[in-house]
Amino acid sequence: MPKIRVLVVDDSAMMRKVLSEIVNSDPQCTAVGVAAHGRIALAKIPQVNPDLITLDVEMPEMDGMTTLLELRKTYPKLPVIMVSNFTEAGAAVTLKALSNGATDYVSKPTGDSAAEATNSLREQLIPKIKLYCKHLLSREETPSLAAPAPRAPRVPSGLPAAKKCSRVDVVCIGVSTGGPNALNEVFSNVLQPVPVPIVIVQHMPPVFTRALADRLNTVKSSVQFHEGEEGMEIEKGHAYIAPGGKHMEVRREGVRVVLRLHEGPPENSCRPAVDVMFRSIPAVYGANILAVILTGMGQDGLNGCEVIAEVGGRIIAQDEASSVVWGMPSFIVKGGFADHVLPLDEVAARILQITRLNRERGAVSSAPLSSTPIR
Repeated sequence: MPKIRVLVVDDSAMMRKVLSEIVNSDPQCTAVGVAAHGRIALAKIPQVNPDLITLDVEMPEMDGMTTLLELRKTYPKLPVIMVSNFTEAGAAVTLKALSNGATDYVSKPTGDSAAEATNSLREQLIPKIKLYCKHLLSREETPSLAAPAPRAPRVPSGLPAAKKCSRVDVVCIGVSTGGPNALNEVFSNVLQPVPVPIVIVQHMPPVFTRALADRLNTVKSSVQFHEGEEGMEIEKGHAYIAPGGKHMEVRREGVRVVLRLHEGPPENSCRPAVDVMFRSIPAVYGANILAVILTGMGQDGLNGCEVIAEVGGRIIAQDEASSVVWGMPSFIVKGGFADHVLPLDEVAARILQITRLNRERGAVSSAPLSSTPIR
């Protein structure tokens, strides 16, 4: 089988060497060229014919964003993985790049030994290279991106099983690979006030989650976004994104519902983890929950959705056709927990429909929701 051909673009000679070695360390990949800035990269593309490009964000001569915009004029479908510094500026530019056509990103680790940093970068990069070039791999070689990982122990909610609720008092969203653009699309279609709070886990490192909240606040939407903080009270019409590196849970304190952050063990290799947040919600809201699982690799969210389904909460899963990776949503659908399986462009309307139902007077209704059949 032919190897996946990767062009490495970075202004640092050290990073070009490290990234090339990471690519070449996998028997299914090969670094076919390097470039110190965007102009060189654009000239090399027709020479080396890459299947994928890793593109540094900050470079002289022609930076990553400018390179990406020029590249997309001629190569609209060539996968591009941005390689970002662990800084606020790097995170902001990376998220802008994703909205302008970048396929995905990895972050350069900081504060580790050279060996740990290289291993961290390898663990981020190689699966994404194979994901976006899976058509070049045989069925046996294609990574099993939705394969079950060791399951976290299921934590019963302690609440009795219930019929599906008609009223919703909170929306909780879990998302991973492809998430920034998915969240952007969903909330750009939320133009009416949302009468409940929204809590979100997007798998991202520290710094990037704050940049994501800032980025989403530039979207024309009725929702205001925040990076979650310890003890922050959550309010209707606002969305709270779990900060990178910390689990986020909701807790009731008297009449207030607040966020609690901690650095407990990763679940599903993630911190923040969707499961941790989802499991905390029934104790506060009972059955009056709408959970949404969007595009993402792996199965984070399955355990939490089991708990939410047990108490009668409603669950939306994104469909396969519109997902960048149908990993997380697929487990919800195959597990029988999804009440609605929807393309991404229908998710916002369904959230508004469900959350606004019978809330004008605060009534709890048993009237059925109109529903698109699961597909």
